[in-house]
Amino acid sequence: MIKRFQLGDRLHDQPDHELVGVIKMPETTVSPLRAIVKRVIGAGLALLATVLIVYLDRDGYRDANGDGLTFLDSVYYATVSLSTTGYGDIAPATPSARFVNVVIITPLRVLFLIVLVGTTLEVLTERSRQAFKIQKWRHKVRDHVVVVGFGTKGRAVVKTLLGDENIEPSQIVVVDTDQAALDAAGVLGLVTVHGSATRSDVLRVAGVQRARAVVVASNRDDSAVLVTLTARELAPKAHIVASVREAENVHLLKQSGANQVVISSETAGRLLGMATSTPLVVDMVEDLLTPESGLAIAERPVEPSEEGGSPRHLPDIVLGLVRDGQLFRVDAPEADAIEPGDRLLYVKKVTPAEQST
Repeated sequence: MIKRFQLGDRLHDQPDHELVGVIKMPETTVSPLRAIVKRVIGAGLALLATVLIVYLDRDGYRDANGDGLTFLDSVYYATVSLSTTGYGDIAPATPSARFVNVVIITPLRVLFLIVLVGTTLEVLTERSRQAFKIQKWRHKVRDHVVVVGFGTKGRAVVKTLLGDENIEPSQIVVVDTDQAALDAAGVLGLVTVHGSATRSDVLRVAGVQRARAVVVASNRDDSAVLVTLTARELAPKAHIVASVREAENVHLLKQSGANQVVISSETAGRLLGMATSTPLVVDMVEDLLTPESGLAIAERPVEPSEEGGSPRHLPDIVLGLVRDGQLFRVDAPEADAIEPGDRLLYVKKVTPAEQST
Protein backbone atom coordinates (compact mmCIF):
# COMPACT_ATOMS: atom_id res chain seq x y z
CA MET A 1 0.00 0.00 0.00
CA ILE A 2 1.25 3.49 -0.88
CA LYS A 3 0.86 5.90 1.97
CA ARG A 4 -1.26 8.95 1.22
CA PHE A 5 0.27 12.07 2.69
CA GLN A 6 -1.85 14.84 4.06
CA LEU A 7 -1.42 18.45 3.02
CA GLY A 8 0.52 19.36 6.16
CA ASP A 9 2.93 16.43 6.06
CA ARG A 10 6.61 17.31 5.61
CA LEU A 11 7.77 14.95 2.87
CA HIS A 12 11.48 15.66 3.13
CA ASP A 13 11.45 14.69 6.83
CA GLN A 14 9.90 11.29 6.11
CA PRO A 15 12.10 8.17 6.17
CA ASP A 16 13.07 6.84 2.77
CA HIS A 17 10.69 3.87 2.88
CA GLU A 18 7.74 6.26 3.31
CA LEU A 19 8.64 8.01 0.05
CA VAL A 20 8.13 4.89 -2.07
CA GLY A 21 5.43 5.93 -4.51
CA VAL A 22 6.36 9.61 -4.22
CA ILE A 23 9.88 9.14 -5.60
CA LYS A 24 10.25 6.44 -8.22
CA MET A 25 13.65 5.23 -9.30
CA PRO A 26 14.10 3.89 -12.85
CA GLU A 27 14.01 0.11 -13.15
CA THR A 28 16.14 -2.17 -15.30
CA THR A 29 13.65 -4.10 -17.40
CA VAL A 30 14.00 -7.87 -17.77
CA SER A 31 11.96 -9.90 -20.25
CA PRO A 32 9.37 -12.27 -18.67
CA LEU A 33 10.89 -15.26 -20.47
CA ARG A 34 14.34 -14.51 -19.10
CA ALA A 35 12.96 -14.10 -15.57
CA ILE A 36 11.14 -17.45 -15.79
CA VAL A 37 14.23 -19.22 -17.16
CA LYS A 38 16.36 -17.84 -14.33
CA ARG A 39 13.88 -19.07 -11.73
CA VAL A 40 13.61 -22.51 -13.31
CA ILE A 41 17.41 -22.81 -13.39
CA GLY A 42 17.59 -21.75 -9.73
CA ALA A 43 14.96 -24.31 -8.73
CA GLY A 44 16.73 -27.00 -10.76
CA LEU A 45 20.07 -26.28 -9.12
CA ALA A 46 18.52 -26.47 -5.65
CA LEU A 47 16.88 -29.78 -6.53
CA LEU A 48 20.10 -31.19 -8.03
CA ALA A 49 22.11 -30.21 -4.96
CA THR A 50 19.58 -31.94 -2.69
CA VAL A 51 19.61 -35.11 -4.82
CA LEU A 52 23.42 -35.30 -4.66
CA ILE A 53 23.49 -34.74 -0.90
CA VAL A 54 20.88 -37.43 -0.27
CA TYR A 55 22.46 -39.93 -2.67
CA LEU A 56 25.98 -39.50 -1.25
CA ASP A 57 24.59 -40.10 2.26
CA ARG A 58 22.04 -42.76 1.18
CA ASP A 59 23.17 -45.19 3.90
CA GLY A 60 21.85 -42.75 6.49
CA TYR A 61 18.29 -42.91 5.20
CA ARG A 62 15.59 -45.49 5.90
CA ASP A 63 13.31 -46.67 3.08
CA ALA A 64 9.87 -48.12 3.85
CA ASN A 65 10.67 -51.00 1.48
CA GLY A 66 13.89 -51.79 3.31
CA ASP A 67 15.92 -52.21 0.14
CA GLY A 68 18.05 -49.08 0.44
CA LEU A 69 18.06 -45.88 -1.60
CA THR A 70 18.74 -45.84 -5.32
CA PHE A 71 19.51 -42.68 -7.29
CA LEU A 72 15.86 -42.55 -8.36
CA ASP A 73 14.82 -42.80 -4.71
CA SER A 74 17.12 -39.85 -3.98
CA VAL A 75 15.46 -37.80 -6.71
CA TYR A 76 12.04 -38.81 -5.37
CA TYR A 77 12.95 -37.88 -1.78
CA ALA A 78 14.48 -34.55 -2.84
CA THR A 79 11.38 -33.67 -4.86
CA VAL A 80 8.82 -34.43 -2.15
CA SER A 81 11.03 -32.89 0.52
CA LEU A 82 11.68 -29.58 -1.26
CA SER A 83 8.02 -29.25 -2.18
CA THR A 84 7.17 -29.88 1.53
CA THR A 85 4.95 -32.83 0.56
CA GLY A 86 6.79 -35.29 2.80
CA TYR A 87 5.08 -38.70 2.44
CA GLY A 88 7.35 -40.23 5.09
CA ASP A 89 8.20 -43.38 3.16
CA ILE A 90 11.84 -42.24 3.08
CA ALA A 91 13.31 -40.57 6.15
CA PRO A 92 16.76 -39.79 7.61
CA ALA A 93 17.62 -42.45 10.16
CA THR A 94 21.17 -41.71 11.35
CA PRO A 95 22.19 -38.62 13.35
CA SER A 96 24.47 -37.45 10.54
CA ALA A 97 21.67 -37.66 7.95
CA ARG A 98 19.33 -35.75 10.23
CA PHE A 99 22.01 -33.11 10.84
CA VAL A 100 22.50 -32.68 7.09
CA ASN A 101 18.73 -32.32 6.70
CA VAL A 102 18.58 -29.56 9.28
CA VAL A 103 21.70 -27.65 8.18
CA ILE A 104 21.63 -28.09 4.37
CA ILE A 105 18.41 -29.54 3.02
CA THR A 106 16.13 -27.27 5.04
CA PRO A 107 17.78 -24.08 3.66
CA LEU A 108 17.58 -25.62 0.19
CA ARG A 109 13.88 -26.27 0.78
CA VAL A 110 13.41 -22.62 1.71
CA LEU A 111 15.43 -21.53 -1.36
CA PHE A 112 13.33 -23.81 -3.58
CA LEU A 113 10.11 -22.27 -2.27
CA ILE A 114 11.48 -18.77 -2.73
CA VAL A 115 12.23 -19.52 -6.36
CA LEU A 116 8.79 -21.03 -6.92
CA VAL A 117 6.97 -18.05 -5.43
CA GLY A 118 9.50 -15.57 -6.77
CA THR A 119 6.88 -13.39 -8.44
CA THR A 120 4.99 -12.89 -5.18
CA LEU A 121 8.15 -12.23 -3.23
CA GLU A 122 9.33 -9.84 -5.93
CA VAL A 123 6.22 -7.74 -5.38
CA LEU A 124 6.70 -7.86 -1.61
CA THR A 125 10.35 -6.86 -1.81
CA GLU A 126 9.81 -4.13 -4.44
CA ARG A 127 9.08 -1.58 -1.72
CA SER A 128 12.31 -2.46 0.11
CA ARG A 129 14.36 -2.21 -3.09
CA GLN A 130 12.80 1.12 -3.95
CA ALA A 131 13.47 2.41 -0.43
CA PHE A 132 17.14 1.40 -0.71
CA LYS A 133 17.48 3.07 -4.12
CA ILE A 134 15.80 6.24 -2.84
CA GLN A 135 18.14 6.36 0.16
CA LYS A 136 21.19 5.93 -2.04
CA TRP A 137 19.97 8.51 -4.58
CA ARG A 138 19.08 11.17 -1.98
CA HIS A 139 22.56 10.96 -0.46
CA LYS A 140 24.41 11.19 -3.78
CA VAL A 141 22.34 13.42 -6.06
CA ARG A 142 24.10 16.71 -6.82
CA ASP A 143 24.15 19.21 -9.70
CA HIS A 144 21.14 17.61 -11.36
CA VAL A 145 18.35 19.19 -13.41
CA VAL A 146 14.80 19.36 -12.06
CA VAL A 147 12.10 19.50 -14.75
CA VAL A 148 8.69 20.61 -13.46
CA GLY A 149 5.97 19.30 -15.76
CA PHE A 150 6.27 16.50 -18.29
CA GLY A 151 3.84 17.66 -20.92
CA THR A 152 4.77 18.66 -24.45
CA LYS A 153 7.27 21.29 -23.27
CA GLY A 154 8.75 19.11 -20.54
CA ARG A 155 9.29 16.21 -22.93
CA ALA A 156 11.06 18.51 -25.38
CA VAL A 157 13.27 19.78 -22.55
CA VAL A 158 14.25 16.25 -21.54
CA LYS A 159 14.90 15.27 -25.17
CA THR A 160 17.28 18.22 -25.53
CA LEU A 161 19.05 17.47 -22.25
CA LEU A 162 19.56 13.81 -23.13
CA GLY A 163 20.56 14.51 -26.72
CA ASP A 164 22.33 17.82 -27.21
CA GLU A 165 23.52 18.30 -23.62
CA ASN A 166 24.56 14.65 -23.08
CA ILE A 167 23.16 14.56 -19.55
CA GLU A 168 22.70 11.15 -17.96
CA PRO A 169 19.06 10.16 -17.32
CA SER A 170 19.81 9.68 -13.61
CA GLN A 171 20.74 13.38 -13.44
CA ILE A 172 17.25 14.49 -14.46
CA VAL A 173 14.35 14.58 -12.00
CA VAL A 174 10.81 15.07 -13.29
CA VAL A 175 8.12 16.48 -10.99
CA ASP A 176 4.48 16.13 -12.00
CA THR A 177 1.04 15.27 -10.61
CA ASP A 178 0.09 13.12 -13.60
CA GLN A 179 1.09 9.52 -12.95
CA ALA A 180 0.83 8.63 -16.65
CA ALA A 181 3.34 11.37 -17.47
CA LEU A 182 5.66 10.15 -14.72
CA ASP A 183 5.43 6.58 -16.04
CA ALA A 184 6.46 7.86 -19.48
CA ALA A 185 9.42 9.66 -17.88
CA GLY A 186 10.37 6.51 -15.98
CA VAL A 187 10.59 4.57 -19.25
CA LEU A 188 13.36 6.99 -20.28
CA GLY A 189 15.31 6.14 -17.12
CA LEU A 190 14.49 9.38 -15.31
CA VAL A 191 13.92 9.77 -11.59
CA THR A 192 10.34 10.91 -10.97
CA VAL A 193 8.62 12.64 -8.06
CA HIS A 194 4.83 12.57 -7.75
CA GLY A 195 3.40 15.79 -6.34
CA SER A 196 2.71 19.45 -6.95
CA ALA A 197 5.88 21.50 -7.44
CA THR A 198 4.10 24.50 -5.90
CA ARG A 199 4.82 22.82 -2.55
CA SER A 200 8.29 23.39 -1.17
CA ASP A 201 8.20 19.94 0.40
CA VAL A 202 7.86 18.27 -2.99
CA LEU A 203 10.73 20.30 -4.42
CA ARG A 204 12.88 19.36 -1.44
CA VAL A 205 12.19 15.70 -2.11
CA ALA A 206 13.32 16.30 -5.71
CA GLY A 207 16.58 17.70 -4.31
CA VAL A 208 16.05 21.15 -5.81
CA GLN A 209 18.23 22.72 -3.12
CA ARG A 210 21.21 20.86 -4.62
CA ALA A 211 20.20 21.15 -8.28
CA ARG A 212 22.23 23.16 -10.77
CA ALA A 213 19.20 24.02 -12.90
CA VAL A 214 15.41 24.06 -12.64
CA VAL A 215 13.15 24.06 -15.70
CA VAL A 216 9.58 25.20 -15.04
CA ALA A 217 7.45 23.83 -17.87
CA SER A 218 3.99 23.95 -16.31
CA ASN A 219 0.87 24.61 -18.37
CA ARG A 220 -0.38 27.55 -16.26
CA ASP A 221 1.35 30.88 -15.80
CA ASP A 222 0.18 31.29 -12.21
CA SER A 223 1.60 27.87 -11.32
CA ALA A 224 4.86 28.77 -13.06
CA VAL A 225 5.18 31.92 -10.95
CA LEU A 226 4.57 30.05 -7.69
CA VAL A 227 6.92 27.18 -8.62
CA THR A 228 9.66 29.64 -9.60
CA LEU A 229 9.26 31.60 -6.36
CA THR A 230 9.43 28.42 -4.29
CA ALA A 231 12.39 27.01 -6.21
CA ARG A 232 14.35 30.26 -5.91
CA GLU A 233 13.79 30.31 -2.16
CA LEU A 234 15.12 26.75 -1.82
CA ALA A 235 17.94 27.07 -4.37
CA PRO A 236 19.37 30.61 -4.45
CA LYS A 237 22.22 29.62 -6.79
CA ALA A 238 20.34 27.39 -9.23
CA HIS A 239 19.75 28.51 -12.81
CA ILE A 240 15.98 28.71 -13.23
CA VAL A 241 14.37 28.73 -16.67
CA ALA A 242 10.60 29.16 -16.90
CA SER A 243 8.04 29.04 -19.67
CA VAL A 244 4.97 31.28 -19.81
CA ARG A 245 2.12 31.57 -22.25
CA GLU A 246 1.50 35.32 -21.99
CA ALA A 247 4.16 38.02 -22.36
CA GLU A 248 2.52 40.16 -19.67
CA ASN A 249 3.59 37.58 -17.07
CA VAL A 250 7.30 37.67 -17.91
CA HIS A 251 8.08 40.33 -15.31
CA LEU A 252 6.33 38.23 -12.64
CA LEU A 253 8.55 35.27 -13.44
CA LYS A 254 11.70 37.38 -13.34
CA GLN A 255 10.65 39.02 -10.09
CA SER A 256 10.04 35.54 -8.70
CA GLY A 257 13.64 34.59 -9.47
CA ALA A 258 13.73 33.15 -12.99
CA ASN A 259 17.02 33.71 -14.79
CA GLN A 260 15.38 33.27 -18.18
CA VAL A 261 11.79 33.28 -19.37
CA VAL A 262 10.58 31.77 -22.64
CA ILE A 263 7.24 32.94 -24.05
CA SER A 264 5.85 29.81 -25.65
CA SER A 265 2.66 31.17 -27.21
CA GLU A 266 4.21 34.33 -28.69
CA THR A 267 7.20 32.42 -30.07
CA ALA A 268 4.89 29.96 -31.78
CA GLY A 269 2.71 32.81 -33.01
CA ARG A 270 5.66 34.64 -34.57
CA LEU A 271 6.74 31.48 -36.40
CA LEU A 272 3.19 30.93 -37.65
CA GLY A 273 3.02 34.52 -38.90
CA MET A 274 6.40 34.27 -40.64
CA ALA A 275 5.37 31.00 -42.26
CA THR A 276 2.63 32.77 -44.22
CA SER A 277 5.11 34.94 -46.13
CA THR A 278 8.63 33.52 -45.55
CA PRO A 279 8.22 29.80 -44.87
CA LEU A 280 11.87 29.03 -45.61
CA VAL A 281 12.92 31.35 -42.79
CA VAL A 282 10.78 29.27 -40.44
CA ASP A 283 12.42 26.12 -41.78
CA MET A 284 15.84 27.57 -40.99
CA VAL A 285 14.80 28.58 -37.47
CA GLU A 286 13.46 25.08 -36.82
CA ASP A 287 16.71 23.64 -38.17
CA LEU A 288 18.71 25.75 -35.73
CA LEU A 289 16.48 24.65 -32.86
CA THR A 290 16.75 20.96 -33.73
CA PRO A 291 20.03 19.63 -32.29
CA GLU A 292 19.96 16.21 -33.95
CA SER A 293 20.56 17.26 -37.56
CA GLY A 294 21.47 20.12 -39.87
CA LEU A 295 22.67 23.25 -38.08
CA ALA A 296 22.44 24.05 -34.39
CA ILE A 297 23.26 26.98 -32.12
CA ALA A 298 26.02 26.02 -29.69
CA GLU A 299 28.36 27.63 -27.17
CA ARG A 300 32.09 27.05 -26.78
CA PRO A 301 35.04 28.61 -24.97
CA VAL A 302 37.45 30.90 -26.80
CA GLU A 303 40.71 29.31 -27.89
CA PRO A 304 43.98 31.06 -26.95
CA SER A 305 44.79 31.67 -30.62
CA GLU A 306 41.50 33.58 -31.03
CA GLU A 307 42.11 36.05 -28.19
CA GLY A 308 42.51 39.64 -29.37
CA GLY A 309 40.86 39.00 -32.73
CA SER A 310 37.39 39.83 -33.94
CA PRO A 311 34.64 37.18 -33.73
CA ARG A 312 33.47 38.29 -37.17
CA HIS A 313 36.73 37.02 -38.71
CA LEU A 314 36.52 33.48 -37.35
CA PRO A 315 35.70 30.48 -39.57
CA ASP A 316 32.63 29.80 -37.41
CA ILE A 317 29.46 31.83 -37.88
CA VAL A 318 29.47 33.68 -34.55
CA LEU A 319 26.16 35.11 -33.33
CA GLY A 320 27.23 36.53 -30.00
CA LEU A 321 29.84 36.72 -27.29
CA VAL A 322 29.37 35.94 -23.58
CA ARG A 323 31.53 37.94 -21.18
CA ASP A 324 31.15 37.77 -17.39
CA GLY A 325 27.75 36.20 -17.81
CA GLN A 326 26.48 38.94 -20.14
CA LEU A 327 25.58 38.36 -23.78
CA PHE A 328 26.73 40.78 -26.50
CA ARG A 329 25.60 40.39 -30.08
CA VAL A 330 28.35 40.08 -32.66
CA ASP A 331 27.64 43.62 -33.92
CA ALA A 332 27.95 45.19 -30.46
CA PRO A 333 31.03 47.37 -29.74
CA GLU A 334 31.94 45.14 -26.79
CA ALA A 335 32.34 42.23 -29.22
CA ASP A 336 34.94 43.90 -31.42
CA ALA A 337 37.81 42.09 -29.70
CA ILE A 338 37.80 38.69 -28.03
CA GLU A 339 39.11 38.67 -24.46
CA PRO A 340 40.42 35.75 -22.36
CA GLY A 341 37.57 33.90 -20.65
CA ASP A 342 34.96 34.83 -23.27
CA ARG A 343 32.59 32.26 -24.73
CA LEU A 344 31.19 32.25 -28.23
CA LEU A 345 27.67 31.51 -29.44
CA TYR A 346 28.02 30.12 -32.93
CA VAL A 347 26.28 28.04 -35.59
CA LYS A 348 27.51 24.46 -35.45
CA LYS A 349 27.13 21.92 -38.26
CA VAL A 350 25.64 18.75 -36.75
CA THR A 351 25.24 16.72 -39.97
CA PRO A 352 26.37 17.34 -43.54
CA ALA A 353 24.00 19.52 -45.52
CA GLU A 354 23.12 16.75 -48.00
CA GLN A 355 22.11 14.45 -45.15
CA SER A 356 19.90 16.99 -43.40
CA THR A 357 17.80 17.85 -46.44
